[in-house]
Amino acid sequence: MASTEIEALTQALARLPGLGPRSARRAVLHLMKKREGALEPLLAALQQVAANLRTCATCGNLDTANPCAICRDPRRDERLLCVVEEVADLWALDRSRLFPGRFHVLGGRLSALEGVRPEDLAIDALISRLAAGGIDEVVLAMNATLEGQTTAHYLAERLEKFPVRLTQLAHGLPVGGELDYLDEGTLAQALRARRPVA
Repeated sequence: MASTEIEALTQALARLPGLGPRSARRAVLHLMKKREGALEPLLAALQQVAANLRTCATCGNLDTANPCAICRDPRRDERLLCVVEEVADLWALDRSRLFPGRFHVLGGRLSALEGVRPEDLAIDALISRLAAGGIDEVVLAMNATLEGQTTAHYLAERLEKFPVRLTQLAHGLPVGGELDYLDEGTLAQALRARRPVA
């Protein structure tokens, strides 16, 4: 039987995405066995992030500086702006190193069921960035869900007055995917987005 403190740590870890109670117990046991090599460095890193965590006033990213490292990077193309739903989406796209521009995090997606309205998202901040000028293309990188596509459609309507090229991530067949294993929505999108054979 673990002490109250160890049980509290286990329960805190179990609330993290991807970790259930059993995985959390294994992680806690590992941290306790490797106190100097794992527990103490983890504790120091958590304290540093907790003390310095900031939301970037420009794009909405989470970082330990404001503006964030992406917004401060002079190698980024300021004319390209990729709009994402959440910080996790920004990090996934940035990790790919395929998008050379800047980002804008909405902080969610429109959802009538969850009561998320346009004013609940960072849409006004996005419009302010476009009104300031200097942006040639806006990539709407919404998730391929009903709410994500509703958000993309709403943004397209709101942004059509700006002299920017509006694009959207392609949806459809994944590389290596077999038609027999794909759902109808993915197949329908792939058929709608078909293009000529070169």
